Amino acid sequence: MPEQSSSSDTMQKYSVPLAIVVAGALIAGAVYYSSTGSAGPSTGQPLSVDVKDISIEAYNPVIGDKNAPVTLVYWFDYQCPFCKAVDTGGVPQIPIEPSMPVLIKEYVDTGKLKIVFKDYAFLGPDSTTGALYKNAVWELYPEKFYEFHEAMFHAQDEEHGGFGNEESILTLIRGISGLDADRLKQQVAEKEDTYLANMAADQAEGASFGVQGTPGFITGKTLIPGADEPRTFRDAIDAQL
Repeated sequence: MPEQSSSSDTMQKYSVPLAIVVAGALIAGAVYYSSTGSAGPSTGQPLSVDVKDISIEAYNPVIGDKNAPVTLVYWFDYQCPFCKAVDTGGVPQIPIEPSMPVLIKEYVDTGKLKIVFKDYAFLGPDSTTGALYKNAVWELYPEKFYEFHEAMFHAQDEEHGGFGNEESILTLIRGISGLDADRLKQQVAEKEDTYLANMAADQAEGASFGVQGTPGFITGKTLIPGADEPRTFRDAIDAQL
């Protein structure tokens, strides 16, 4: 698979290797991109992105003030170690400072930023199961979404290492006050087709903007295609404030 190119040393070192081809028609002509855009091999022209062109649907979890001046859209997979490195850290082979706690403290909590979460569940059955339960949590318990989200990354082990199937996710849910595991299991069973369609829409949209793996971020007119340090996010957000 092609490596993601970047103007930053961090991106060169930590961008997600694209190990799995997703939906060939969407991924065909995969792009090589940097944190300021991407260049398609067929045209040689920069890929233009603008967060204003991204759909924010009711099924997409959002944290932060809905009227915040800056929006960050985040495509992720609960099985992805690079996503964990950005969200919570604790991945020995990816020793970067996690960016999400910094973004929440400096921008979300101060009303400057809202973060929209989109599924890019492409690493196997456990990825799909995690995304299904994420959708159910957001629909039934939106105030508990971010607690669930972070708990999922804290619990992540090696890719397909055991955590991530339905049984293990339900055990995690039972440990979060305010979540009803039985109700969520029933919700997933009843709305699986709807959630799968939502997940496919998120992934297709991300691919259309040059997101070829996880994590992938767009804010303003900047694509951040991988796990990066807080300074990269600060630069892209501060330019919009």
